[in-house]
Amino acid sequence: MIEVYVSGMGIDPISQMPIVFLKAKESENLILPIWIGVFEANNIAMSMQGMTSPRPMIYELMKNMLNTLKYNVKMVTIDSVQDKTYIATIHLQNLNNLTEEIMIDSRPSDAINLALRFEAPIYVNKELFDNNYDIEYQEDLNITEEDLRSWIENIKPEDFEKNI
Repeated sequence: MIEVYVSGMGIDPISQMPIVFLKAKESENLILPIWIGVFEANNIAMSMQGMTSPRPMIYELMKNMLNTLKYNVKMVTIDSVQDKTYIATIHLQNLNNLTEEIMIDSRPSDAINLALRFEAPIYVNKELFDNNYDIEYQEDLNITEEDLRSWIENIKPEDFEKNI
């Protein structure tokens, strides 16, 4: 597993769907783009900017519930891809019994949202970096892997904010 951080967000120019970019902490060359929903992207952006809502939104509610039950998000992992869908796990730790860990299947966007709110580390299975771009899909549009990498490297947070 490789520890990553949320390096930014963007909008896919073709599908107009939000993308969250996870960058390896130890190697700036390893970037994993994950296409996510608008609601989840908005919540990630709010968390990254330190914004809160007047009343708890779903991720704040989940954090409040876990805190009340004395559980902490120890870490989240992006484990695999199944049918072009990333599979994530939220690792919860019982604060009353630190040896007890519960693992919960999750969408990456939900796991990332909780990790940000708990300031928990995010890890990605190293194998996912080897095949992280769906080049076959892009080749149909005459976009090369180099074009896609360049677009990902040059996208700015403002590009995301204007489109959401």
